[in-house]
Amino acid sequence: MKLLTLSRRAALALGLSAATAASFAALAGPAKAAEADNRPTITVAVQQVVNSGALTPLREQSNVGARVFPMIYAPLIELDRQGDLSPQPGIAESWRRIDDRTIELTLREGATFHNGEPVTAEDVAFSFGPERMFGDTKPLGVDGQTETITADESKSVLGAATGPELPPEVPAIARRLWPSLKEVQIVDDRTVRFVNAVPDLTMEGRLARSGSSEIVSKKAFLAAKDWASWAQAPVSAGPFKVKEFKPDNVLVLEAHDGYYGGKPSVKEVRYVVVPEVSARVNGLLSGDYEFVTDIPPDQIATVEADQKFEIVGGPVLNHRLIVFDKNHPQLANPKIRQALTHAIDRNAIVEALWGGRTSVPAGLQWEYYADMFVDDWAVPEYDLEKAKQLVAESGYDGSPIPFRVLNNYYTNQVLTSQILAEMWKEAGLNVDLQMKENWQQIMEKNGDRAIRDWSNSAPFSDPVSSLVNQHGPNGVQQQLGEWTNAEFNTLSDVLEKSTDPAERKAAFARMLEIAEREDPAFTVLHRNVVFYGKPKAIDWKWSPTFAMDFRADNIRMPGE
Repeated sequence: MKLLTLSRRAALALGLSAATAASFAALAGPAKAAEADNRPTITVAVQQVVNSGALTPLREQSNVGARVFPMIYAPLIELDRQGDLSPQPGIAESWRRIDDRTIELTLREGATFHNGEPVTAEDVAFSFGPERMFGDTKPLGVDGQTETITADESKSVLGAATGPELPPEVPAIARRLWPSLKEVQIVDDRTVRFVNAVPDLTMEGRLARSGSSEIVSKKAFLAAKDWASWAQAPVSAGPFKVKEFKPDNVLVLEAHDGYYGGKPSVKEVRYVVVPEVSARVNGLLSGDYEFVTDIPPDQIATVEADQKFEIVGGPVLNHRLIVFDKNHPQLANPKIRQALTHAIDRNAIVEALWGGRTSVPAGLQWEYYADMFVDDWAVPEYDLEKAKQLVAESGYDGSPIPFRVLNNYYTNQVLTSQILAEMWKEAGLNVDLQMKENWQQIMEKNGDRAIRDWSNSAPFSDPVSSLVNQHGPNGVQQQLGEWTNAEFNTLSDVLEKSTDPAERKAAFARMLEIAEREDPAFTVLHRNVVFYGKPKAIDWKWSPTFAMDFRADNIRMPGE
């Protein structure tokens, strides 16, 4: 495609930032500058880059991390992020099942890491090895092991001689994502085999999900001074590489021109932390930012009042939900948790705060589960009288029930929590809204933890990716000590290991019944929604996976 020459004034008139305008103005320079990198820089205003200060999904399992990691990392199998979410070749050009425990993958030729080194089978095996992921944890099904090691219990066997020592939570997270992976065998220079300890029909999905399938450079990892240094400047093979990272401030990615998917058409992507919605919106309209994230519906009209700008986005593969700690004295009786679920008028929240731009899903599941989707399931119905009756039957004495909330980490989070507190008050429940500063305070285990805000994603098309991953025996909620259920955990094992589709679906349906109605672990509010503001002159497609994709085939700047 031919680039048109734009003056600085013309570029600014299109709503572009000064940095982008300068990039386009440079195109009008003398011929002797032809070798200069005249690709534009784009700036994205976000409410946060990552929560943990680490640019690695083995530490950062979050919605905000999912936005940036696909631009840094390259997986073996990708998803068609802007399309039907089907598996697509990544670093692996093809793959095949050997048996119900083994997948063989053929690596593409020519893929290179950010440091210029070629991606090899040895790098793939290392990426899924003990040094980087699993420490000394064992896969489920080996030597009688039935559950993984928690973050508090796991200890890396690594030392300085073999590379950075892993923080204890890394092996715990890795085993939650890959509970039964036994080894990665190198067949030859371009062929690897993933071998599971037990049957697993979801191995392809695990290889495609963001957060568990990224390939890193063995050489760069082992050369890192320590794990924290690595985590702030990881070396993978994605379309962009880390140039600068200041936690809670800015992340700058520069183009990786050796990217196997094609040379990026933008030189840099700058993610700047702008917590306030109004500041993000004003920055977009003034030309400081090319993209702004997490725009609430009540600001859509403000952005679109200027005809140079538009809002894009919609529901994503993530549900907003409320989580219960049944160890809290006020929540020990399941009738109180049931009352909490029936007192919520979810449709009223969707209409009042989202203007009908999202919907209430059929519980913690997504239609793209296909044959595993439970058609006749629904969230607990809104029934205030039933909620009141359950409260009366429980013997609740009116003691405060703490509800921990962050300040708009999720769009409309504070307003949603205030509405929920009022709805629960109508049912006779004394819910104490507590604003917290960070996720550590939200998750902290103490006698004050009862209800908290959260969301769950479906990184691949099977209920294992969400219900088991987040709420199963090795999932976040049970590892935090908030909730457990013996039957649910037995069925989690069936869902992970069975090769019988009918048996797996029956197990999933029963798990929904337990966790959403009988012994509530959580309750789903609505489908999460993400809206982005941008100039109309920039051609860019959003993705329901949270990822902001700035690869060459997904963004066209003015004049391209």
